[in-house]
Amino acid sequence: MNIQLEKLKQKQECERRKRIAEEKHKEWVQKKREEERRERERKLSKEMAEKATKELEKMQLQEKAEVKYKEWLKKKRAEEAEKKKKEKEKEKEREAELLEKKARSEKIFKEWLHNARNKPRPVLNGYGFPRGKSTGLYFCDTYVVT
Repeated sequence: MNIQLEKLKQKQECERRKRIAEEKHKEWVQKKREEERRERERKLSKEMAEKATKELEKMQLQEKAEVKYKEWLKKKRAEEAEKKKKEKEKEKEREAELLEKKARSEKIFKEWLHNARNKPRPVLNGYGFPRGKSTGLYFCDTYVVT
């Protein structure tokens, strides 16, 4: 009976160890699954953070590009406005020069006209009009006195 009792105790001990081993195995599997789940979540959150960082950098780059474009456009428009202003000034200068030239020309013409009226007329000294009097006409070899 002693042997049977010992065998029973050994069997019970063996079953108890089996149960403990199974429980420890279950705990280990559960811990392992929990670790794997945490690892997946950590990786996922890390990927999401990286993605968000990339998105943010992309947005910042886009904003910088937009700001630079706006500055460039503003500068370009200012240059165009300055160019138009200079062209208008040149056009005004040309018009002023033309008006001045026209006024000078008219003044000189009026002076010439005024002086031309007051100038004495030259005495005609040509054929038949010595000292302004008609003396005759010359035809080839003939001299006609009138």
